[in-house]
Amino acid sequence: MGIGATDTFHRIATSLGQLNEAPIQFQLCQDVPNAGVLVALPALIVFGLLDDLDHHFTFPKGYYGLGSIFLLLAFMALARYKTIDSLRFSPPGEWGKLLGLDRAPEVRTLREKVNLLSTQGKPQTWLAHLAQRWMAQAPKDATVFYCDGHVRVYHGNKTQLPKHYVSRERLCLRATTDYWLNAMDGQPFLVINKAIDPGLIKVLEHDIVPSLEEMLPNKSRDKLLAEDPLQHQFTLVFDREGYSPDFFIKMKQKKIACITYHKYPGNDWPKEEFSQQTFTLQSGLTITAAIAERGTLLSNKIWVREIRKLTTSGRQVAVISTQYRGNAVLNATSLFNRWSQENFFKYMLEHYNLDRLITYSLDDIPDSTMVVNPNYRVLDSKIRSLNGKLSRKNATFGQLSLSDEIEPKKVEQYQQDKAVLLEDIHQLQQQIETLKCRRKQEKRHIEFKDLPENEQFKALASDSKYLLDTIKMIAYRSETALQQILVEKLKKKDQARQLARAIYRSAADLIPDESNNILTIKLHHQANPITNQVVQYMCDELNKTETVFPGTNLKLVYKLGST
Repeated sequence: MGIGATDTFHRIATSLGQLNEAPIQFQLCQDVPNAGVLVALPALIVFGLLDDLDHHFTFPKGYYGLGSIFLLLAFMALARYKTIDSLRFSPPGEWGKLLGLDRAPEVRTLREKVNLLSTQGKPQTWLAHLAQRWMAQAPKDATVFYCDGHVRVYHGNKTQLPKHYVSRERLCLRATTDYWLNAMDGQPFLVINKAIDPGLIKVLEHDIVPSLEEMLPNKSRDKLLAEDPLQHQFTLVFDREGYSPDFFIKMKQKKIACITYHKYPGNDWPKEEFSQQTFTLQSGLTITAAIAERGTLLSNKIWVREIRKLTTSGRQVAVISTQYRGNAVLNATSLFNRWSQENFFKYMLEHYNLDRLITYSLDDIPDSTMVVNPNYRVLDSKIRSLNGKLSRKNATFGQLSLSDEIEPKKVEQYQQDKAVLLEDIHQLQQQIETLKCRRKQEKRHIEFKDLPENEQFKALASDSKYLLDTIKMIAYRSETALQQILVEKLKKKDQARQLARAIYRSAADLIPDESNNILTIKLHHQANPITNQVVQYMCDELNKTETVFPGTNLKLVYKLGST
């Protein structure tokens, strides 16, 4: 039965099919490692960790129930166990005490359970269900969405994934792209994996927007939208990659506003147009900046708002928006606050191992999937390279032509240099024209089945990644909720997150009282009296939730030390 297994009766009963799962039974325990993660349980339940699991996942009878597996995975994420294998070096009996069982499943069993949930369940449907729930819980957060792609590097050799430019490493590496949808404060809503990256615009149009239209909590704005043609359902905020006047028109027809950087801002505006404006970011930080606004007609005749911020160095940052209601400051703030999503990526990479490969399994790519024609890509790359050389040659030729008077003894050399440069320019132009003609004969996109055999590849299995990413999103949201409690007694948000992590890793005593239906979690003291005061305040706030441990009648009561 494994080290730490003491519940012989229920293990035999479940193995014989007499029980669907083992009952949750807590024992009196002292100094249980990582028991501090139990302070996250109220938030985990609120954010839907155990919400409607039977509807989305198929799970056979066994000692470990569906809820116990999900709780264990969430607790591991909060305790910074970045991989399932990390559990291999932890006492299984100690983790079992946190679940109300004799021991936690061993690594191989847990991997099998995760694989079973991924293949026989619907992780993507579950995530969509949770996203709709989160939007309904915080309707104000469901008005402005940040959309961005996160390149997840693949270092294995099971398949030859297409190469992507990874900005954080400044290299082109084999990778897959995850597109994330976040609220203005960085809280995650949705993630969409793309083994073959079609680009931000297509993902927005074909994946994110249809999903959002289904998930929006209510249609209370329908009347307002009908009365005011300039109103919008929600706003999408993204970087320059999503700049497309045609896309803006399509979204305008759906009453969806777009905010992004102007890709072709043109000449600077007169500094007299700018005025000092004060605006508050989602984080609470107040900023004063010089702002100006104009109406701008784009290439396809769509009228947009153009808002510019004048930096201290004199550079003008241009923002365009189809959010026609609201002042310029609100439009600018939405985009300038987009670093909150970047902070989310950075934090998840550091603390939740966001890019970790979950399984080595591979999925086939449908034959009809459209991919970039490798022949077109090669020709296009050569043209870009030659255009760069041509630009440099033209610049050099222009400098020679604009030179001052030439000394008589240098006239012959000057003419020779110009002739050589002119010949090089003509040759480059001919090469570029030849390559362009060849490129016209090639299709830009072809079906996957038409790829040469040496160019074909398989996609990384994404179902298990969806499952664990969703659990990590719930864990992050729960940690943020705890941070909001702690920050009421702390001065800095960073300190609140550090304290939350310390609490998760701290030991605690578990004291069940079956007669009164109470499970007391007695947290150990922290490093200093001030921190203890903050933790005591947290315990008082958590006790107000009157949370019951799932699968039992035990109400959770949090205490600190001897209190």
